[in-house]
Amino acid sequence: MEPTAPENNLPPAGSTAALAAQLFAQKPDAELLYLAQNAARYPPAVGTAAMAELKRRGLLPDAPRPQPPAPPPEAETWPELIGQLLRGLFIPSRRFLVTPLLLDLNLLIFALMVLSGVSASNPSGQQLVSWGSNVSSLTLHGEPWRLLSCVFVHAGLSHLLLNMFSLWLLGLLVEDRVGPVRLLLVYLASGVGGSLASLWWHTNGINSVGASGAIFGLYGFLLTLLVSKKLVLDKSDRRAMLGLVLYLVLSNLISGVTGNIDNAAHLGGLITGLLVAGPLALVGMRTATLGEA
Repeated sequence: MEPTAPENNLPPAGSTAALAAQLFAQKPDAELLYLAQNAARYPPAVGTAAMAELKRRGLLPDAPRPQPPAPPPEAETWPELIGQLLRGLFIPSRRFLVTPLLLDLNLLIFALMVLSGVSASNPSGQQLVSWGSNVSSLTLHGEPWRLLSCVFVHAGLSHLLLNMFSLWLLGLLVEDRVGPVRLLLVYLASGVGGSLASLWWHTNGINSVGASGAIFGLYGFLLTLLVSKKLVLDKSDRRAMLGLVLYLVLSNLISGVTGNIDNAAHLGGLITGLLVAGPLALVGMRTATLGEA
């Protein structure tokens, strides 16, 4: 027997609506679904009656309840923003692996120097030699490892902070787009290239320290990326980025003319980044966009 609607759910007996409800209460589910889905083919009362019977049988889903609006995100406080910045600076992540490690290594070596008694503001030449500076009389006579060790030694806190700021800025610009291996290759090769150029230029001897040669190599690497269009930028942004890099390079070189700065190491690192490390690191590198995740 086909199910019929209980009397208390039907319109008053004898009305047209009541007769329609009793008629549709005897129809099977499949027929009611067909009538509801094709209501446009029939008089409006047919579709309405079919929908009413389907609803009475519980075959129509309840209307979805409106979801409450998501609460607005809480504004980050200054301590939280500073904490995120420090974690990004010093803690390696997927996007930035080599840059934080290089920063940490430079800071660690400087901290060990200071703890051992080296002046934090004005270390002596002999103290720098004992920590691995590029000194002609030793590097050229049995201690070639100084070509690289000097890159991680700095002649005072201001020297360290200036180089580390430049390293951090360049790392943010290029590491997650070229990969940590390429960045490390450019950094180390340019550091050695700068040390060699310093020895070649200063024929009377030199005692040189600092990451400037390696950092200038990264400048050269970034210039190579921009000129080769491996970093996709529109014309105005490309000009602005090129102008910024050239300004930083030239301002550092000019300041080195009057100060106690080894410009030979700067130029040696820059040339290494442009002519050797840059092209080698570009092999197989995909085109990337500044600002992509």
